[in-house]
Amino acid sequence: MPVLGNGDIWEAQDALNMMNQTGCDGVVIGRGCLGRPWLFSDLVDAFAGREVPAPRTLGEVADGMLSHARALVDHYSADVMMKKGKRLDGENFAMRDFRKHASWYLTGYPVGPEVRRRFSLVATIAELEQLLAELDRSAQIVEGGARIRRGHTNGPIKVALPEGFLTADDADSDMTIPDDAREMAISGG
Repeated sequence: MPVLGNGDIWEAQDALNMMNQTGCDGVVIGRGCLGRPWLFSDLVDAFAGREVPAPRTLGEVADGMLSHARALVDHYSADVMMKKGKRLDGENFAMRDFRKHASWYLTGYPVGPEVRRRFSLVATIAELEQLLAELDRSAQIVEGGARIRRGHTNGPIKVALPEGFLTADDADSDMTIPDDAREMAISGG
């Protein structure tokens, strides 16, 4: 049975290290790819023994941001989005969704809090294009910037299950649950 490693894969080298150190058969990428979709092509290069590209400049990231936002607009505009019987504006809906991605894309780049705030309010592709044009396209990610956590960063989320979900006190039940099964069901082992 293949075993996959997971956790703290922020750069391609992290995946190689995990596989070499643990002997796992592959890796699972979670938060490490948020705002960094090129991580997957970096992994392909690393696993193929090719040189991984240098970290992307802010200009390259900006190009990716615009492409991502346009794809979201196309997606949401193609679907008829309805709320309370009214058709929703696909661009507006897409840009509201994109805002969280903008924050992830900019993580580790020296853009400042005011620029980040403005990206969190963007409502149209035209506004996004204007903001992206104001960025220093030659800016590099700060040292260690790829390793800055993205997404949920407030510690573990407590698992909530319905009352009695993991108990087998049913008189009709012939199921035997090992002592450690409840913990394994929650934590994965």
